[in-house]
Amino acid sequence: MFYGSYKNTLDAKGRLIVPKQFREQLGEEFMITRGLDGCLFAYPMDEWASFEEKLSELPLTNKKARTVVRFFAAGATLCEMDKQGRVLIPENLREFAGMQKDVVVEGSMKRVELWSREKYIGATSAEDIDESIEALDGLDIDL
Repeated sequence: MFYGSYKNTLDAKGRLIVPKQFREQLGEEFMITRGLDGCLFAYPMDEWASFEEKLSELPLTNKKARTVVRFFAAGATLCEMDKQGRVLIPENLREFAGMQKDVVVEGSMKRVELWSREKYIGATSAEDIDESIEALDGLDIDL
């Protein structure tokens, strides 16, 4: 499981140093794809396989299901971490996430979220948490 939040920067080539706490769990190869709320999702290969299986089970005849599959699959890229713990974030994914320099790398249990610092601040305000928790009320989640 991935936990914690770390601030980092992209270098001139678009490489990001993966926080030491996440390197072993992510592995040398892992998947990065478009995420929700304007971030990127990074999955270890075993978690990606599980996510991929769930996506492949969505009904092809359902337009919304096809849209969801396209969103995640078309944006997915196999990435390799170098010996210095850096990963090259593909340009199309950096553009999607609005990443220019300052990045927040955040553990989100089974995946890692990569955010431009500006989007992260806008998407994670404390005022939104009460409303979000209330929306989960019927899902039998004890907090």
